[in-house]
Amino acid sequence: MRLGKVAVAALAAGVLAGCGSTAADTSGKGGGETAEKDQGGKPWVLVEPGKPTAAPGVSPRYAPRSGLPPVSYLPTESAGCTIAWPQEGIVLIPMIVTPVARGFRVEWPASYGTTYRLTAVHQDLVTGAQPEPTWQNVTAGANCTVTATITGLISGDPYIVWLDAPNSPRKLDGTSSLRSGKSGVVKPL
Repeated sequence: MRLGKVAVAALAAGVLAGCGSTAADTSGKGGGETAEKDQGGKPWVLVEPGKPTAAPGVSPRYAPRSGLPPVSYLPTESAGCTIAWPQEGIVLIPMIVTPVARGFRVEWPASYGTTYRLTAVHQDLVTGAQPEPTWQNVTAGANCTVTATITGLISGDPYIVWLDAPNSPRKLDGTSSLRSGKSGVVKPL
């Protein structure tokens, strides 16, 4: 048993010693010259960088393109709109409120659904309960901007215009889109 262990250890030492040694001298000169010196100082492993070449007999099935088109050709949410509506960092639906005779012309982006409700709330002080606002239903058309007019208001009095999007769609990440918009205090002509 002990002789077997010694033989295995000696064999392992010989194998390990052979792994670290250089090639045997085949020139007959002695002295243990390496094969590297026998080949005139050239290394054993030659590494050459690759060169791109086409596969023989294979042609591409498509015409390669030179890259992406200019950014101006890529579609955006407000493509074709006359108003560049903000897309990021907003918490209310953006609106443009223009005073007209005894009312307002209101514009907003159509990307918050197909049906909207719009009202102008009078800002005079009222004793007791506030009167219920009268909502005007608006259906969005095919354009990217929805336009509606509120009439029948008191010229020169202060109002705040409110917009409601009750059927606002969900965004791609599952969160709900904006559902309301509000103006500052505005006065009809």
